[in-house]
Amino acid sequence: MAYGLILISENLMKTKINLPTKITISRIVLSFLLILNIVLIYIFDEFKPFVNKANIYLNNDGTYVNYIMIILFGIFLLTSLTDFLDGYLARKNNEVTDLGKFLDPIADKMLVNSMLIFLSINFKSISNSHSSIPFFCVILMIIRDLIVDGLRLMAANKQIVISANIFGKLKTVFQMITISLVMLNGFPFNLLDNLWMRYLHISDIMCYITTIILLLSGTIYITKNIHVIIGGKNNE
Repeated sequence: MAYGLILISENLMKTKINLPTKITISRIVLSFLLILNIVLIYIFDEFKPFVNKANIYLNNDGTYVNYIMIILFGIFLLTSLTDFLDGYLARKNNEVTDLGKFLDPIADKMLVNSMLIFLSINFKSISNSHSSIPFFCVILMIIRDLIVDGLRLMAANKQIVISANIFGKLKTVFQMITISLVMLNGFPFNLLDNLWMRYLHISDIMCYITTIILLLSGTIYITKNIHVIIGGKNNE
């Protein structure tokens, strides 16, 4: 594992960083800044009274969105869009590199997993939101990512780069949609005047769908790259 990390570091120093990879790196930086702002605003007690006064009520039933969370959502949306931009530019300009393929899923996980953990543990209690993310789904997502990341490090040990498959990218898209719904307290679905919407939140539905996709994605990663685990050669 350590040797794999050394190889990655050496390749990072040798590889010329193109525009798509720079965008990927910017997503890592933006993710860090987003989480830092969330921690400062929502964890420290000094900010909690201000956060509780930032609700914008949409009707007489108490449906609301929080304008601080809207601003943070804007940063999250901007950061998420870079995930599609770097891939598009890399394919369009034929600038797909091993470094980019390695950093892209790391940037995705840094953005998505940190947001999932925060929204599942702290968000509902500190913001009085009606939306949250089931904690067991987050645990499954993190376990899946740990397995895949371990597989990537084993592959790096053999100078093999495992890029994200279509289900992995689809999983990330669904995660980003789920996070967006929770950050906006279910808006615009919370405006629907249906009784069942009070009990079955759309964010929960999205999270369960995402969990199914990530389990499928993880299974494909393992079966397709089983040669890395058993010590064989790359079959691609």
